[in-house]
Amino acid sequence: MSHPFPRRASLEVLRAEAGDERSVLVHERLRGGEDPWDFMSELPSVDELVVLLLRADVVEDRGGNVRDAHWNDDVLRSIAHEYPELSPTVWRMLVA
Repeated sequence: MSHPFPRRASLEVLRAEAGDERSVLVHERLRGGEDPWDFMSELPSVDELVVLLLRADVVEDRGGNVRDAHWNDDVLRSIAHEYPELSPTVWRMLVA
């Protein structure tokens, strides 16, 4: 099954955007008084955020319809195929 990904930006730009998003998450939690030692390991990595954003694009293109876990896994595999540099992250997410 093929899932086209809109090429809105290069992987480097997607990573920069995800890094900015992660920084916002950290900042919000710090402003909320949380200790970074307690939450940093819970936050997704930059590459995990990129994968999640790409997956969200596919879900949005499908009208918000996520059929089942197999469909989700197929989308993640498509991301790994389309963005080989994200493959290690995708495979970690698939087995988690």
